[in-house]
Amino acid sequence: MGVAFAERGRSAGNERIGWKALLLFAFFCVLALPALSAQPLLAFSARIAGDSARTRIVLEFEAKPEFSIHYVDAPERVIIELPATAFGFPAEQLSARGLFKDIRYGTMGETSARIVLTAIKPVKLVLAETQPIESGGYRLVLDAEMTTKEDYADLVRRQNWGVISQTAPEVLSAAAEDDVFTVAVDAGHGGIDAGATAVTTKTPEKTITLGFARTLMEKLNKLDGVKAFLTRDDDSFLSLSERVTIARQHHADLFISLHADTLAQKDIRGATVYTLSDKASDRMAENLAARENLSDQLAGFTIQSGPPEVADILLDLTRRETQAFSIALADNVVKSFEGQTGLINNPHRQASFQVLRAPDIPSVLLELGFLSNPEDEKLLLDDAWRNKLAGLISNAVDRYRARALANGG
Repeated sequence: MGVAFAERGRSAGNERIGWKALLLFAFFCVLALPALSAQPLLAFSARIAGDSARTRIVLEFEAKPEFSIHYVDAPERVIIELPATAFGFPAEQLSARGLFKDIRYGTMGETSARIVLTAIKPVKLVLAETQPIESGGYRLVLDAEMTTKEDYADLVRRQNWGVISQTAPEVLSAAAEDDVFTVAVDAGHGGIDAGATAVTTKTPEKTITLGFARTLMEKLNKLDGVKAFLTRDDDSFLSLSERVTIARQHHADLFISLHADTLAQKDIRGATVYTLSDKASDRMAENLAARENLSDQLAGFTIQSGPPEVADILLDLTRRETQAFSIALADNVVKSFEGQTGLINNPHRQASFQVLRAPDIPSVLLELGFLSNPEDEKLLLDDAWRNKLAGLISNAVDRYRARALANGG
């Protein structure tokens, strides 16, 4: 009897030990479940487009990625923190271009990954958001834009490293909601890109346009409710996209680009006003636009892809409205010039000028005259004529503004 009791006691004790072991094993299995089940996100596609002013990066994920953004100085870098991510796209899909000279990405540990964008100049993200993909998954869209050193330093100083950063997308209209009518005055060419050369004095176009731009800015700033600024105020090179981006960053309501080209036919003279059109109004306009659009290449800039624009119906409608305003401004300028200064035959022409492609800013390009014509050259270098023409343009802008305000613009 005693033996039987003892055997039952040992059996019961073994059963208790077995249950404890099972419970302990189950407990550790539960603890290990997150680590065993947490699979990294898959980034299966990437693309990058843009130039030295604006660049867009798009990554596509199987599931929605949580992310945060940080700015680091010396050198300027944008860091995108991600959860554990497997980057399953070919490296060439995210090769450095546009605003970025180096792009690196990879895992930072078992639970995190990182993308590091090293910039060629101070930069900021004006859009950073996830968007659902109709076919499944999510798209992370990052729109980068050039900025000033002061603004970048402020971004570095003010950032909160513990907060998910998803900035609001840019509004299609760049015009500020205020009572100030802002005009961007763009002196064509500059720096390594000298532009055309005067036939007699050999004065470069970049010098003439900058001098005229300063005079025009002064005239415009004397108008009530108008504020004008220069896209460049010295002999520095700006890419065509940078000029447009500077105008948008200043919330410009108008963009006026100033030029003085040359022609093989030296007898042709007079001012011309150009607006944007994919189809040139004539052969001369087409050739002129082609020469002006070479500005970036002449300065060593290679355009690898177009600006990061979203082709949708809202943007198309904005472009159409902006184009109508551009034509109205051009008509006002031509009317101001008539009887006051020389105009070329058919003075309002159209062509595909890259510098006029802002979808939300009415824009015109003014050929003030032709440096290939000695008479035009004399006028372009004459202070009195420059003051007179700047005054006529200023009057045209004032009439345009008054009509826009009257129509609720």
